[in-house]
Parts: sequence; C-alpha cells; structure tokens
Amino acid sequence: MAYLACNGTEARNVWTCGRERNERWLHLAAEHARNPFHLLLHGGDQLYADALWHDVPAFAEWRREPWRRRRKASFTPEMAEAARDFFFDSYCHLWSQPELAPILSVVPSLMMWDDHDIIDGWGSYATDWLESAMFQGLWTAAREHFALFQLAAHPHDLPEGFTDGCGKQFGWAYRLGEIGILAPDLRSERTRERVMGEVGWHALKASLERMADCRHILLLSSVPLVHVHLHGLERLFGHIPGHQEWQDDLIDQWPSLAHWDEWTCLLRTLLRFSAERGVRITSLSGEIHLGSWGVIESSTTKIHQLTSSGIVHPPPSALAVAVLERVGARPLQPGADFSARLLPLPGLGRRFLRARNWLEIELTGVDLAATWHGAGATSCLSIPGE
Repeated sequence: MAYLACNGTEARNVWTCGRERNERWLHLAAEHARNPFHLLLHGGDQLYADALWHDVPAFAEWRREPWRRRRKASFTPEMAEAARDFFFDSYCHLWSQPELAPILSVVPSLMMWDDHDIIDGWGSYATDWLESAMFQGLWTAAREHFALFQLAAHPHDLPEGFTDGCGKQFGWAYRLGEIGILAPDLRSERTRERVMGEVGWHALKASLERMADCRHILLLSSVPLVHVHLHGLERLFGHIPGHQEWQDDLIDQWPSLAHWDEWTCLLRTLLRFSAERGVRITSLSGEIHLGSWGVIESSTTKIHQLTSSGIVHPPPSALAVAVLERVGARPLQPGADFSARLLPLPGLGRRFLRARNWLEIELTGVDLAATWHGAGATSCLSIPGE
C-alpha cells in the first residue's frame, strides 16, 4: 500500500509546471511500475480549497469586509452556485492532471478528508463562525463534492463500508482478509472543543469491535496521534480577540489543550482494545507537512504512529522544524499508565523528515515494513510482529 496526504498548497503559483508540482507523484508512479501497489490510502487534504477566497469574486469581496460584518453575512443563492462551481471545477482539474491520472486510474483508493478539503481550519473556529450562514453554505458545497469526487457517492446515501449511511459523518471501515483498515471522520463533527461527536465515537468503537478478530488494524487518523504540543502559544492566542493566523493549526492537533482529554480517551481506548483482543494497531497520519514516527505505549501494549505529508505541500521552514525537533524530544504523558513520544527516523537521526514525501507500507505475515520516500531522503522502518 501507499499512504499519502496534503496534495496541494495554500499559496498560488508555487510551482512553475505540473511536473515540478507532482514530482512525488511521478516517483510514486515509477515505484508502482517497478512493484505494483494494491491500494492507495489518502489521509486528508486531497484538495486545497484555499483558492476559493481569491478566485471567486463573491468570496473575495466577503473577505475584504470587517470581520464582524463577515460573521453576520448571508449566503446567497448566487454564492451557493459559485461555491458548487468552484469545487466541481477544482476537482476536475485536480484529478485530471497527467501526473496523477495514470496511477489513480489503475490503483484503487480509499480517501478521508481533512480541513483543506472544506476550508482551512474547519472545526477549529469559534462556534459563531462555524454556525454562520457563510461557513455552513461552504460546508454544504464541500461535503457534496467530497462525497462525489473522493467517495464516488451521494453524501446522504453512502455505500457499504461507511459507518453512517446517512452521512452525518464519513467514517469508514473495510477488511482485507485479516487486515482491517479504519478511518474515523475527524472533521464532520469537529468543534473548537471536540474532535468527534457522539455519532463518530459510536462508529469508531463499533468498527473496532467488528474487527476484533483481525490480526492488524491500520487506523487512518488524518491528524497525528503523536505530535508536539505548543500549549504556551495556544494560551497566548486565547487572550487575543478574534481568530489569529496559525491558531487553527494549533487547535487542530490531537494534543491541543482543547482536545487533550478526548485525545487521552482515544489513546486509552486503542491501547485497551489492542491488549484485550490481541490485535496490533498501527496509526497512519498526514497534516503536518513532515514525515515522522511516534510510539504510544503502556506496560503491555505498543501502537506505532507513521506520519507522512505532504506529497505536494512543501515542508515548513528549517527554523520551524528545528523548534519542533527540540520540543519533540520531550515525551508526552497523557495518562499515568501510558506515554507517547516521537522517535528519530531510521537513517536520518532526527525526528522529522523535512521533505515532500509519501509512505510505502508492506504487510508480510505479522511484520510491517514502512518506507518514507522523501525528495532527497529515504527512511526505512521494520516493525516485527509481536
């Protein structure tokens, strides 16, 4: 299998041509020609909808309004039509790129969305923004087109494998023999105070129980289970009125102050399930525009976290990554009975792969082999079965 995430950028005109933009896609296609993949797992931000704020006149005009007027603005029928046209045209352009289309047309894909497939930071804004007419209108258009272009389905009539056929959330779970692949939806019910709502939590636990006789479960968590936390910055932003740039990136993270208790509950749920049912769990994530390897462990159980992104999005600056390396050296202690930590990537000697990358996963018997294919750097990890 191949895992990939973050197939775009917030900024425009970053690349001079399609081959430069899609260099990692071309590398993936070359690896597929050499040793064919059975499945592509897409972990979020397949589409970057950020251009909507600049390319659609109605929304560009809305962005120029004072923020108090923006929050109370109406979502007109003309805006609804413009939003639907934008998402439709964007997906058509995205999937038809000559560097992507050949491999997408021959290897099956399973996809889960993240914020940029909707709008940047979706779910991490204050409630009055999320419930505003503008945000709800864009949510409806994004949801319809995500279902159409990434799930090949109607958003209110999802096929077998989805944990809620009516589409209140898009979580799904599939089995390939003794391998389970499970993707909770971390955006549909998200608010600033929670990641998953009651529907999502029930679906996750029910899917785990249906996979209790698997030998290995791959969990797609669009946001990494193991990452650094910057609680000091979160507290600072919390004292400043309005929504600050980068604030949503902090609140998006599982170890955020806003989600710490829910994150702790999730990790404890996964560790307990793995220990009691004897099922190995490996988590796959994207979102952070870096490669990384983390471990969640109790006295009896270990869950590995493999993060890979972006296949297109450039990595953060060297200075930002140096800060993350320093902060990431400290283990996290979400509970007295278990911990989470980032580990140096094999062959690199550092915790983060600062390069565009995608992840190759090979399951052989009870063993898992993972290879981060980064531009100019590769890291190979072997996780033996226990």
